Order: sequence, then C-alpha cells, then structure tokens
Amino acid sequence: MALPKEPRQKMINLMYLVLTALLAMNVSSEILNAFKVVDKSLINSNLNLTNASSTLYKSLEEKLTDPKSAEMAKVWQPKAEQAHKLADEMDAYLNDLKKELKVESGLALVDGKETFKEDNLDAATRLFGDGEHGKKKGPELKQKLEDFKKAILAIDPEIKEKFEQNFPVDASPPIGQDGTKKDFTNAYFHMTPTVAALTILSKFQNNIKNAENQVASFCHSKIGEVKVRFDKFGVLVGQSSNYLMPGQELEVTAGVGAYSSAAAPQISIGGSSVAVIDGKGTYKTTVSGAGSRSIPVTIHYKDQNGVDQTATSEVKYVVGTPGGAAIMLDKMNVFYIGVPNPITISSGTGWDKTTVSMTGGTLSGSNGNRVVSVSTPGKATINVTADGKTSSFEFRVKEIPNPVFKVGPGGTRMASVAFKNQQFCRADLENFDFDARFSVVSATVYFSGANFGNVQTATLTGNNLSSLSAYMQRCGPGSAITFDNVKVQGPDGKQRTIQGVGIVLY
Repeated sequence: MALPKEPRQKMINLMYLVLTALLAMNVSSEILNAFKVVDKSLINSNLNLTNASSTLYKSLEEKLTDPKSAEMAKVWQPKAEQAHKLADEMDAYLNDLKKELKVESGLALVDGKETFKEDNLDAATRLFGDGEHGKKKGPELKQKLEDFKKAILAIDPEIKEKFEQNFPVDASPPIGQDGTKKDFTNAYFHMTPTVAALTILSKFQNNIKNAENQVASFCHSKIGEVKVRFDKFGVLVGQSSNYLMPGQELEVTAGVGAYSSAAAPQISIGGSSVAVIDGKGTYKTTVSGAGSRSIPVTIHYKDQNGVDQTATSEVKYVVGTPGGAAIMLDKMNVFYIGVPNPITISSGTGWDKTTVSMTGGTLSGSNGNRVVSVSTPGKATINVTADGKTSSFEFRVKEIPNPVFKVGPGGTRMASVAFKNQQFCRADLENFDFDARFSVVSATVYFSGANFGNVQTATLTGNNLSSLSAYMQRCGPGSAITFDNVKVQGPDGKQRTIQGVGIVLY
C-alpha cells in the first residue's frame, strides 16, 4: 500500500496498520490460550488414567492371593505388568522431550515458576526436524511409538487379536486437506508454536496411558471370567486294595469330588499332610500285623462360595496272614505274668518252612503248640515266618489281678458258731480263666466286742487260723473281726498287699 504524501493522511494510514497488527496479535494470544487449555485437560485425563490403571494393578495383585483366581492370575497378572512397564518407559521418554522443547524455547525459572516462549515457532522445528540444523527427535518419536505398539501387541496373541485394529497409539501422520499424507515431523512439529507442540506430546501420552489401561482391563477381565462352581461336594477316597498281605504296599488316594484349583484342598491321611497334585493326595504305607485296620482321611477345601469346609473319611482294609499262618489264644487275648499262657500256632505251609520268634517274653514247646511266659507288663510280639513271609502278632502283657481274701464262705456277716469252726483262710481269684493260686502270707487281725473289752490285736502267719484259735473262741454274736494288711504270694513268687475284710458276727 502506497503511503499518501499529506502528513495527516499518512498518520491515519499508519494508525490503521498498527491496529491491524494489534488485532492479529490478539487472535494469536487466544489460540495459544486454547492450546494451553487443551494441554491442561490432557494432563488431567492422563492422571485419571494412571489412577484407574493403578486400581487394576492392585486388584490383580490381590487375585494372585485369592485361591479362587490365583491360577489364572498367575497367567495374566505378569502380562499386565509387562504393559505397565512399557507404558512407563514411553511416558518418561515423552516427559524428557517436553523438557528439551522448553529448553529450546528459553526455559527459565522466575519466582520459582517455569517460563519460556510459548509462541516460539523455531524451537519445535529445530528439536524435531530432520533438516540441516534439526535434532531429528521427530523420526525418533515416530519410531518409538511404532515400537511401543508392536511390543504391547506381542505380549499375548489374545491381546493382539483384541486391539490390533483399534490400538489407541497411532504414529501415522494426519492427512492434509488435499488428501495427501503428510510427513510425521512436518505434520506435527514444523513451524508449530512451543505450547502447541507440548500439547501434541501430551496427546501422545494420553494415547499411551489409554492403551495401557485397556490392556490392563483386558487382563483383569480374563481373570474375572474364572468362576468356581460345584454341583455337589464329597470326599473321594480310593485304595489300591482292601485285602493285603504283610509287607505289601497300600496306596490311598484322596480328593474332593467337585475339584477346582480354586478349591485349594489340603489333605491329611493317616494323621500326616500329603502333597496335593491335580486335586488329589496320595499316601503309601507298608502294612504289617494281621486283621482289620483303618486309616483316617481329612480334607479341608473351599466350596463354590469360598467358604472353608472340612470332610472326613476312613479307609478300611484287612491284613491277611501268609501261608495260612495264624495264632489262636487258648484263653484270652492277654498274656499274664507268672502263669503259662498256652497258644496254638497254625501254618499252612508246613513247619519245615515256618519259624516262630518272640519279643517281650519266651516261647516253649514245638510246632503249633507253644507256651508263652512273660515277666514284664506292657506288650509282647510273636513273629511267624511262613514260606518267607513274616506276620507279626501283638499282645498285651498284664499282671494277674488281685485275689479276694475270704474266711469260710466269705462276706462281711457270719454266724458266730460258723466262724468259731473255721480252720483256714484263703485268697481266691474270682472270674479268672487261668488255674492260678495265691497263698496268704500274713495279716494283722483285730478283735472287738463285748467279750474283749478293749480291741485285741493278733498276727496271722499263713492260711492256717490255728494261731487265732484262743481269740476266735471268745467271739460271740456282735463281735467284730477285722483282717488288715493282708499279704499274699502269687504264682510269680512275688508278694503283694491286698484288700482285707471286716466280719461282723451274729
């Protein structure tokens, strides 16, 4: 525009140019403010995505410790963590680019706040450009975005199938108004104001965090699909056999009927915990002895509601005797000290192939007819080896029970005439199957009643009552005789003190 020569008209035209420039500057300032508003919004969005993802990661950690989801969590939680690591690395890289861009725009601290030239058009061009003076950060950024996408999709085939067609991170440059695809660096950063370039970097950060959150949510959903549902419950117990010979191995297998890994069964067999593999535990033992046996089984597990349950069962089996070997007690299932204990041993293989031994006692006799002698209370074991196979039979060893002290017919009341005619006392074994006898060794005897005045004391020195005859003849109705501190001797030769008796005469 040609300026007029007149001073007044020249002044008016200059003022118009200045006004036009001021209007242009005002529009530019509004555009810069708009970018700042968008950038702030993106930063807030990124923070929300970070918090949302953190919640998912925490939930994934908890699912690792939950028996109902632990198995699937072990598969998908590491995949989510891998995506988390890749996103953190990319976010840190973009933050570094933001700082470099601000430095290119004259970054300085004023009153503790960052200041830089927000409208600088050369800083982004210089930092991202790949020209003569460019630092080539644009091509580098494009490559990192593409590598990030490949790495995320490579974590798992299901992740690739789910997100390959609509992955939030796209390094493709925008298409121009003329329909041509622009170069990445030129499209986003050539002659772009610093504040706009910062907003574009925040936008890429938002894409990264969005991708991370979507992948983490997908991994979480894969675990959440696992549900523990049982129709029925019950203990399943199996055994290799219910009839075995001594020395053979018994195998017990136990588990829960409606098995799921989330049920987390804990199995105890025979009082010992066993390892659980595929929902069942196995217990092995070598059987011995003979006769019926049982093994307790206890299973602790979680039902479909995650509630702890306990179920018990019992494995029953029979241990046979090799070659028909057997021991039959002729009296009772006890060996008594001090008396011969006759037993009969049977061997179906013949005595030329059978040997018999004993611990806790001694054996006498031969072949099937034996006599056992024992001397110490507790247990004794007879081992019968028939045709190379040994059976062990365990017995209790007990002392003969105490006898009962008696005079005459026994009891605590007796006619005075009958008492005076008694010549002996005795110690009887009541309800005892063995032919065992006790003898009275001594006792202290007390006489009281109208014919005695004060209590008279006498000593008994055996079964014979003759030493008490003078006292006995003085007894009459109402007299009381007490036999105390009674000592007896049994077939084992040992003395013992037994309960005495008090007799009242009538």
